[in-house]
Amino acid sequence: MFAGPGGEQAQLEAIMKHRIGRVETQLQREIDDILLKDVNDPRTKGVTITGVKLTGDLQQATAYFSILSDDPKAIADTQAGLDKATGMIRREVGQRIKLFKTPELQFKQDQSVQYGAHIDQLLADMRKQD
Repeated sequence: MFAGPGGEQAQLEAIMKHRIGRVETQLQREIDDILLKDVNDPRTKGVTITGVKLTGDLQQATAYFSILSDDPKAIADTQAGLDKATGMIRREVGQRIKLFKTPELQFKQDQSVQYGAHIDQLLADMRKQD
């Protein structure tokens, strides 16, 4: 099959994007499981990993988390607990997922849940005005 000029490059990029997506999904599952079963810090209880974003070279991973509270102190405490557990989580991920190098992990709060709640509130306010 002839892909034309640049076709091989496009195919390679598509394969890499697919692989990155698979690894992101696997990382999300494993980090969520590790937080549930292996991390004993009470600050990380009730955390949900909503997604993982990997760099193209698979060296850095950002795991997005949400918690049920929108209290800034609870969010800061959760972030501190996740930051403290990062090394252990990374080590455990390295044992569960076979990659050439386990990516460096970083945790960030997923703002999309709060944004969605804000939009819902705006829509509810608009309905009240009608």
